Amino acid sequence: MKTDEIDDIIAKAVEESKGKSGSRWHRPSKKKMTTEKVRSILNTLFMLGFLAAIIIYFAFPESKVLFFSVGFGAMFLKIIEFIIRFMS
Repeated sequence: MKTDEIDDIIAKAVEESKGKSGSRWHRPSKKKMTTEKVRSILNTLFMLGFLAAIIIYFAFPESKVLFFSVGFGAMFLKIIEFIIRFMS
C-alpha cells in the first residue's frame, strides 16, 4: 500500500468516528459513570474507616472490640467495592 492510500483510509475512519455520537471510545456510558462514582465513595469510606480503626487502636487500647468492629466494617466496604469492580 502506498502512503496516500493509508492516509485516505485514516481520513475516512476519522470522518466516520466524528459522525458517531457517543462513541464508546470517547464517552463512558451512564452505567459506567454511576459505578465509578459508587466505587469511589466506597473506597473513600474504606480509607476513612481504617484510619478511624487505627486511631481507635492507639487512643483506646483497652477497647479491642470497637477496633475490630470498625476495622471489619471498613473491610466489608472494600469487599463490596471489589465485587462491584469485577461485576461491571
